[in-house]
Amino acid sequence: MVNEKEFQQKLRQLGTLVGELDQMPDGGAKIAARELIQLLMEVHGSGLERIMELVFDSGPAGEAMIGKLGHDPMVRNLLLLYSLHPDDLETRVLQALDSVGGRLRKLDGEVGIVGIHEGAVELRLHTSGHACGSTGKNIKAIVEEAVYDMAPDLTSLTILEPESESASGFVPLQSLLKHPLTMPVQAGGAD
Repeated sequence: MVNEKEFQQKLRQLGTLVGELDQMPDGGAKIAARELIQLLMEVHGSGLERIMELVFDSGPAGEAMIGKLGHDPMVRNLLLLYSLHPDDLETRVLQALDSVGGRLRKLDGEVGIVGIHEGAVELRLHTSGHACGSTGKNIKAIVEEAVYDMAPDLTSLTILEPESESASGFVPLQSLLKHPLTMPVQAGGAD
């Protein structure tokens, strides 16, 4: 039985080989290889879709099984490859953020969804005023890993940094005033 690490390695190898195929000069072999891959994907996709239908049709236990399959790291990637995952992108991103919420809170950070549109995910990172730059980078790395694990099919991931403010949280009084402080000059001198 293949473990998750070996499965991930095989997926990367598959991606590399498809990339190499794309780099081949146009010709009969390239066309035949692409058609073979496309036909294989269609046959496997149809079979997997039918399996999912049969499991779903078996009732509440089947629905629960589909949820379980969608959360299994190896099966999840296969279902995503064939657009058969039971959860939509937003749900999977929310699950990813929820899964790392405790780790982020320990680092005095949190992250929220700004928007998801056509596969592009935009998140905003929030840290306490006491967090240092390396903490923000750690939080960002944790979030990226979790989101890409649950939603490798997203088209882009943008993590916006916290609003710019000084690390100490100190905001100069001068920057809060509409008009700069100036001392009025009195004309005519003292009486």
